Amino acid sequence: MTAIKHALQRDIFTPNDERLLSIVNVCKAGKKKKNCFLCATVTTERPVQVKVVKVKKSDKGDFYKRQMAWELRDLTEVDAKDANKENPEFDLHFEKVYRWVASSTAEKNSFISCIWKLNQRYLRKKVEFVNVSPQLLEELPKAEDSVPSGESQSVAGGDEDALDDYQELNTREEQDIESMMEVCEYAISNAEAFAEKLSRELQVLDGANIQSIMASEKQVNILMQLLDQALAEVDNIEGKLFSYEEMLQSVKEQMDQISQSNRLIQISNTNNGKLLDEIQFLVNYMDLSKGHIKALQEGDLSSPKGIEACINASEALSQCMNVALRPGHDKLMSVKQQQHLFCDLKDSFARRLTNHLNNVFVHQGHDQSSTLAQHPAELTLPKHNPLHRDLLRYAKLMEWLKNTQREKYEGLSRTYVDYMTRLYEREIKDFFEVAKIKMAGTSKDVKGKFGLHGSSGKLTGSTSSLNKLAVSSSNSRRSQSSSLLDMGNMSASDLDVADRTRFDKIFEQVLSELEPLCLAEQDFISKFFKLQQLSTLTQGENADDADGTVHTRPVSEHRHSISEKDMVRMMMNKIFQSIEMELNSLIALGDKIDSFNSLYMLVKMSHHVWTAENVDPASYLSTTLGNVLVTVKRNFDKCISGQIRQMEEVKISKKSKVGLLPFVTGFEEFAKLAEAIFRNAERRGDLDKAYIKLIRAVFNNVEKVANESQKTPRDVVMMENFHHIFSTLSSLKISCLEAERKEAKQKYTEHLQFYVINSLGQPLEKLNHFFEGVEARVAQGVREEEVSYQLAFNKQELRKVIKEYPGKEVKKGLDNLYKKVDKHLCEEENLLQVVWHSMQDEFIRQYKHFEGLINRCYPGSGITMEFTIQDMLEYFSSIAQSH
Repeated sequence: MTAIKHALQRDIFTPNDERLLSIVNVCKAGKKKKNCFLCATVTTERPVQVKVVKVKKSDKGDFYKRQMAWELRDLTEVDAKDANKENPEFDLHFEKVYRWVASSTAEKNSFISCIWKLNQRYLRKKVEFVNVSPQLLEELPKAEDSVPSGESQSVAGGDEDALDDYQELNTREEQDIESMMEVCEYAISNAEAFAEKLSRELQVLDGANIQSIMASEKQVNILMQLLDQALAEVDNIEGKLFSYEEMLQSVKEQMDQISQSNRLIQISNTNNGKLLDEIQFLVNYMDLSKGHIKALQEGDLSSPKGIEACINASEALSQCMNVALRPGHDKLMSVKQQQHLFCDLKDSFARRLTNHLNNVFVHQGHDQSSTLAQHPAELTLPKHNPLHRDLLRYAKLMEWLKNTQREKYEGLSRTYVDYMTRLYEREIKDFFEVAKIKMAGTSKDVKGKFGLHGSSGKLTGSTSSLNKLAVSSSNSRRSQSSSLLDMGNMSASDLDVADRTRFDKIFEQVLSELEPLCLAEQDFISKFFKLQQLSTLTQGENADDADGTVHTRPVSEHRHSISEKDMVRMMMNKIFQSIEMELNSLIALGDKIDSFNSLYMLVKMSHHVWTAENVDPASYLSTTLGNVLVTVKRNFDKCISGQIRQMEEVKISKKSKVGLLPFVTGFEEFAKLAEAIFRNAERRGDLDKAYIKLIRAVFNNVEKVANESQKTPRDVVMMENFHHIFSTLSSLKISCLEAERKEAKQKYTEHLQFYVINSLGQPLEKLNHFFEGVEARVAQGVREEEVSYQLAFNKQELRKVIKEYPGKEVKKGLDNLYKKVDKHLCEEENLLQVVWHSMQDEFIRQYKHFEGLINRCYPGSGITMEFTIQDMLEYFSSIAQSH
């Protein structure tokens, strides 16, 4: 390797003023092994350039040639592959990665160490050395020992040592050398003499150094003696320290014993404090005072003070029983005894409370029944406020019973429901019987037969008998039936108006009495039995406290509140199970008395349902009234369907004149009645739907009757009835019937025009036929001014026809027409003048048409009608005034 290095230096690098510092025999990794050399070189001229040169042996001979060179400053990373194991592979990262395999690991390490030193000395560039042993980057590689001595000396010991010895001169050194060379003027001209002089001076300095060392030997001996004395003094001090340590060891043992004793005392104090806390906890939270025990065992549940004492005692007992015991407390004998005492007190007080409340329910139920005689025939329901007020004093005790004795709590609720169901059933039945009698009509005969017996005022009439009474009483009061066919006479029947007003007041009073009764009972049940039916929130819904803080209720509380809400509903359904049945019976009775009572009931019931839903949509009252409202709506729909059916069944006499149809005037009265009833109603949807059904039925049946009419012309029937419908809708201004109002006006106008044209016909018949022939000739292509040359339509023929219609003849024809129209029209609608004016306009239109034809077809002939437009106006006016 040394010979190769010298050969490369001589043949390749010396000519280029470069010095070879390190060499490694390599081949490319993963390919066919073609050996080459990587050389680390520096230039001999400044600035120094450091390169890595690839040298390859020539294929034509034994000489070497330079193949590729890289600047060391372009090197970014050196990867030695493995820092712990011997591996000849390594990578050099220039513009791309070059992978090499060295002939030996020692050569690779020597080359990498040289690259590191060159980088540190010349470039100061931080090239990354990856997987390289740290020792390799600090000193010469120890692996050189494994290289033969000749090669090692040549590669590492030769130029690398020279590389280590070579240093640049600093400024001061340069100045010293220059000053020395100035002293020795011949230094440049005679270098050998200058070197010899320097050698002699160096020998003189070496001799002086040796003499100085020999002179300092005595001082060294003195220093050694001082060191021996110091060592003896150290041994003395160590002996004293050992004796001190033995004395301190006994003190340490005593201090450890004292510390152990103090720790045991502290543990004992801590345990005593904890024991005192446990005893204090049990005494504070599991001790029930004698006063509370006495109240639970013997407290008076009938007096306010006794009830208050029992409430306080029950709350104290609950606190004692619900205290959260700490681990191990339940094993203490005193705790077990207290818990047993609490259970006995709880059971005994629950039995006392249950028996007392049962007696209160029974007693209050009998007292309330005895008060029914105070209202023999008044349409009022007894008030239960005193009962509720007395029982609400026990609300907190009921809450305690609910939390501690669920079975007894549920038993009490069943007992209350049973007693109140019987009580309310009697009251509601009597209340509705009075309402039915008042609806049917009150009199002494009615009271004697169906109402009151004795002073108690007990009502004994059955529902069926009351229904019969209602129907017979209604039939006896009025001969008309409740239908649109005869509502035209209803304005004359003050009795009908009075009956319906009285029915409306009675029905409103019934609902007004039931509403506070049900709400008060539901409110009492929720408060007394602690069922929060109004505060039920769905999961995730927020509840506001009094201070404004918002809390979200947990799922368990949500489910519990739902079950409590269902319990309130079940209790209310059981207590007031007869209300819905009685209301339906009352509604059926009102419907039998007068089917138009369903309008009053629909408005009142809708209002009360709306009010109840605003208070509490899920309340018993809201649900029950909602169910009854369905029945009322069904009756209302049945009433409307009945009216439509009666319209369709209308038959007219073939011999009598048809005027305003009864169901047309009946619709007017119905609309006026409905608008008066629904004036302040919250919801008009059902009425608007009924309006649409009724008006379409009226339209259809008017056309049907008009088509069947033989005595009265069809156009007259259509004109008069649609005029009346239009007038009615215009006066009432019903928004949902605006389209029907316009349609009625259109039909009225059309049939008025048809009737005028058909009735007027051809009053100048021959003249009309003549001009029809003239128009036919013109239509065939004859020019208008040439028509007079036609034989059948010459001027003589025209004068002959005109002479047949003098003014007197025309006036006579119009007078007959007026009489005919007067017979056709009815007096109620008063359309004679309207029709007569329309006929006047039509007659004038025909007259002007004839005049126009004469002027165009017979110009300059001087032919005119026997009468003028002014004459016609006088004819129409005089005929109208004469009649």
